[in-house]
Amino acid sequence: MNLSILLDYPEDISLSALKLIKLKKSIIKRLTLTGYATIAELGRKTDFSIPTVTKIISELIEEGIIFETGKVGTAGGRRPSQYGINPNACYYLGVEVKRDSISIGIQDFNNSFVKLSENISYTLENTRESLSSLCSIINQFVADSGVKREKIIGACINLSGRINSRKGFSYSYFFFEEKPLSEIIESQIHIKTFLENDTRAMTYGEYNCGVVKNEKDVIFVNIGWGVGIGIISNGKLYYGKSGYSGEFGHSPVFNNEIICHCGKKGCLETEISGIALERKFKMALERGSTSILSGKKAISEITVDDILTAINENEDTLAIEIIDEIGSQMGRYLSMLINIFNPELVILGGALAETGTYLRLPVRTSIQKYSLSLVNLDMELKMSSLGSKAGVIGACYILRDKLFRSE
Repeated sequence: MNLSILLDYPEDISLSALKLIKLKKSIIKRLTLTGYATIAELGRKTDFSIPTVTKIISELIEEGIIFETGKVGTAGGRRPSQYGINPNACYYLGVEVKRDSISIGIQDFNNSFVKLSENISYTLENTRESLSSLCSIINQFVADSGVKREKIIGACINLSGRINSRKGFSYSYFFFEEKPLSEIIESQIHIKTFLENDTRAMTYGEYNCGVVKNEKDVIFVNIGWGVGIGIISNGKLYYGKSGYSGEFGHSPVFNNEIICHCGKKGCLETEISGIALERKFKMALERGSTSILSGKKAISEITVDDILTAINENEDTLAIEIIDEIGSQMGRYLSMLINIFNPELVILGGALAETGTYLRLPVRTSIQKYSLSLVNLDMELKMSSLGSKAGVIGACYILRDKLFRSE
């Protein structure tokens, strides 16, 4: 069995062979979405004739990509066979790159994890050494997974910042030469590689198997070290013209003279983010406020993770007060998006969302205060259910869609 001809076929392929590949990809995509289906059901969903579907099914069975799962019960007459994807036919590799760690997962053809490792130690720096370290960690993970590298049909690497996922460029990290970063990584890990913005991948993870149920218009807010949003519009990820949608954190809404890491002053994430939480908490301690962390380590050494732990494990009053302030401000500026997009659902995710109701309640209160009542009455606000796994899961679902779309 070899899926490569379905995913990377030559430019001079004949029209008849190209049509067959597209038909096969349509059948595969349909089965990954539904789980199981009969030939008649596949014919109705793909608009192919029964003889055509039957022929494709036979070939996919021979190639080991699908298998017959049994007969479907009927009221009478001949019972039709039902078919499903062979979960071991191929695998997807999802990689979430964070400031100080990496999470990596391998999913089978049914999008179930066969191996997942979170918070692998790593320092993200805009250097060739950091890129080389990233590739080495990925290679070691694959080697340790027990999955044959040739059966991993794609890798999706999530990075923060400005990502052109269509062309494979990152303009925030590792932009050392006029060559797509996806190609550079692919040459090191020997797996077909795609790039994706981290927040967009998290959004798609929640959409496919998180808190999203039947909603088609969704805004996902990633409140971590920085702030970004992912948008689902009419059931599809929204990229914008060049693929840079979602840079909500770089909206110039404050006159605070604080320089953002993007180089501009007064960006939203200078006051509403993990960066802001750490700065405000340290400033409060320096002014004489007390915390469970007081005296445990030098103020300069306190990190966002320390502050979040103080909230979640010790209900630290100072940290909760600052999260409440950040949540109130976030709700106010989210109201602008809610008034503009009129979403069905807004999801709070990322590291700061791990504080749960300490963040959600002030956000909810501010949304009710500042957004149009007719708009927010139609909207739900929920916390991410996938948490730190959202990005890796989303990466694997994005791979599935990229590799098996039949257009």
